Amino acid sequence: MRIGVLSLQGDVREHLRILKSLNIDAIEVKYKEEISSLDGLIIPGGESTAIGKILRETNLGEYLYNKINSGLCVYGTCAGMVLLAKKIKDSNITHIPVIDIEVSRNAYGRQLSSFIKSHSFKGLKDDFEMVFIRAPYITKANSNVEVLSILDSNIVAAKQNNILVTSFHPELTKDTRIHEYFIDMIKNKR
Repeated sequence: MRIGVLSLQGDVREHLRILKSLNIDAIEVKYKEEISSLDGLIIPGGESTAIGKILRETNLGEYLYNKINSGLCVYGTCAGMVLLAKKIKDSNITHIPVIDIEVSRNAYGRQLSSFIKSHSFKGLKDDFEMVFIRAPYITKANSNVEVLSILDSNIVAAKQNNILVTSFHPELTKDTRIHEYFIDMIKNKR
């Protein structure tokens, strides 16, 4: 199995570290040509506006849109969730609109409002330590979206078919269970 981490900005090394600790063939991805050999792709946190601009300028966004709609498994964390949403609250811009959710960018506030909280995640036996940094959350999810975690009345994790999104950064913890959840999604799709 080969999983790529979109390497335009954000926590690329941290995702690669976790994937490699799970014995996954993990690579940095910057170009379209690198995507055809992948079983899955992680879009890490960072600045969704900056990443979105690069995706548009390189046509990589349109390419990813088509690949994901054709079945490529994708996991978006924080800004990655914003990039994958079909609607961004108070914005007419979308980037790779593939999951039927509306998100609110920086919904938990500025950098100083960042926090860590252990909370439940559907399918995991014990709570998961969730790291929120200038995090978005889901304000609306269509009925075809499976909600995986709600924190303080806000949806912070969801899944739709081959797409997984979280508001938080599991790559900043030592807990590999969310990455394992994504790996299982890929295995079950084969």
